[in-house]
Amino acid sequence: MDLAVIWFIAISVLWIGYFILEGFDFGVGTLLPFMGRRDSVDRRVTINAIGPVWDANEVWLLTAGGAMFAAFPAWYASLFSGFYVPLFLILIALILRGVAFEYRGKRDDSAWRAWWDRAIFFGSAVPAFLWGVAFANIVRGVAMDADQIVTAGLLDLLNPYALLGGLTTLSLFTLHGAVFLTLKTDGPVRARARTAAVWTAGAAVPSAAGFLAWTQFAHGQPWTLPLAAVAAVALVGGVVAVLLRHERLSFALTAVTVLTAVTTLFGSLFPNVLPSTTDPAFSLTVANASSADYTLTVMTWVAVFFLPLVLAYQGWSYWVFRQRVTGATVTGTPDAPEPEPAA
Repeated sequence: MDLAVIWFIAISVLWIGYFILEGFDFGVGTLLPFMGRRDSVDRRVTINAIGPVWDANEVWLLTAGGAMFAAFPAWYASLFSGFYVPLFLILIALILRGVAFEYRGKRDDSAWRAWWDRAIFFGSAVPAFLWGVAFANIVRGVAMDADQIVTAGLLDLLNPYALLGGLTTLSLFTLHGAVFLTLKTDGPVRARARTAAVWTAGAAVPSAAGFLAWTQFAHGQPWTLPLAAVAAVALVGGVVAVLLRHERLSFALTAVTVLTAVTTLFGSLFPNVLPSTTDPAFSLTVANASSADYTLTVMTWVAVFFLPLVLAYQGWSYWVFRQRVTGATVTGTPDAPEPEPAA
C-alpha cells in the first residue's frame, strides 16, 4: 500500500471523526428552538451541553481540510473551484454559529437572544444539509474537463441524489444530537430530546436507507455492501435503544451509523477522489491527484507525532466535562445574562 492510499484512508478517518463529533453539535443546534421557550433555562442547558466541546470538534474539520490540501492539492483545488458556493455557505454558517455562542449572553435582552438563537439554528442546520449535498456530489461525480476544472454549475449540484444526501445528513445529525442530549442532560430537556429523537427518526431512517441503497447500487463496490447494511441496522437499533431509554447504547449506535455510512461513501469513491461525468479519463484519482512521496513522508511523520497528542487532549476534555448538564448547574435567573459556554 503506497503513501497516497494511506493518506486517502487517513483523510477518510478524519472526516468520519468530524461527522461523528460535529454531527451531534449540529443536531443540538438544530433542535435548540424546540428545547424550550426563548428565555428559558432549558435553552441554556441545551447550549451548555455542547459548550465545552463544540469548537474542539471543529479541529477535525481543519485537520481534514489541511490534510487534503497537502496530500491531494489537485483534489482540494477542484473542490473549491467547483463547490465554491456550498463551501462558502458552510463557512459563513460555521462562523455565524461560533459568534452566536459567544454573543448570546452578552446582553440581557430577549430579542437579542432570539436573534442569536436563530443564528445557532441556521448555523447548525445549513452545514448539516450542505455537507450531505457536497459529499453526495463527490461520490456521484461532476462535470469536469481535461484540466480538472469543474464546469458544473450550482443547479447541477442540486440533483435528486445530492438533495437526498443532504436530507440524510441533516436528519441523521439531528437524531444524533437528540440522543446526545438524552445522554448529557436531565429534566425537561432530556424528556424533550427523547421525544425529538423519535420524531427525527421518522425522517432519518427512510432517507438514510434510501441514500445508502442508491449509493450502493449506483456507485458502490462489493465490500461496501456490508457496511451500508450495518449502517442501516445500527440506525434502527439506535432508535429502538432510545425508545427503551438505553441512551449510551443509542448514542454508540448512531455513531456507528455515521461511521459506516461515511466509510461507505469513501469506499464507493475509491480509487477516484473526484470522478468526472464528462469523461472518466478526466477523473481525479488517488494516484494522479496526490503530492510527491517526499511531502507525504513528511506529513506521515508529523501525524505520527501530533495525532496522539490531539486525541489525548480531546479525550481528556470529554472526561472533564462528562457530568450531565441540568437547570441546577445553570447559574443566575432565566432573564439574567447567561454565562458563556466553556470553550
